[in-house]
Amino acid sequence: MMKLSRRQMVTGLAAAPLAGLGGPALAQQSQRPQKFQSRELIDSGHQFFGSMARGLAQVVEEGTRRWGQPNAYILGQEASGAFMAGLRYGEGGMYTRNAGDRRIYWQGPSLGFDAGADGDRVMILVYNLPSVDGIYRRFGGVSGSAYFVGGFGFTALVADDVVVAPIRAGIGARLGVNLSYLKFTPSSTWNPF
Repeated sequence: MMKLSRRQMVTGLAAAPLAGLGGPALAQQSQRPQKFQSRELIDSGHQFFGSMARGLAQVVEEGTRRWGQPNAYILGQEASGAFMAGLRYGEGGMYTRNAGDRRIYWQGPSLGFDAGADGDRVMILVYNLPSVDGIYRRFGGVSGSAYFVGGFGFTALVADDVVVAPIRAGIGARLGVNLSYLKFTPSSTWNPF
């Protein structure tokens, strides 16, 4: 006999009356998102970042060269600060071509030779996402920043085959290199771990 947790039982009981209503929504969650063309991402990024996105086309082209075409992207904003150890918090919307759009949150710690604070508008390109719910995990990597008043940056974080590549444009003063991860969640939390 399979033992269910309290959360699984409550979720199952709450979903039972709605079982017949969730067909298309459930199908979208398990469906692999289709890929975006570079031109679509550049246009969306220019609208989102405005004049700070002079290097956006080169960054998108570099990502496409390395990992192919992304099958999701996130537009949002984030804030971070560090003095050796740091924290980053963000929120935004994740967009897919065929598997639905949703609100998403991310947070994470960092550790390294890093000091300062920044606030950014962020476009996160997501490569090889197997399903929309596949984003809810930790993505780790090495990150670097060199901001004085403002800046534009690009990094890549990996979990299994999925790559997330945040493109940041913002203001602040920050300099350093760190090891970090981003944890994506469906609701906001102050817990970066």
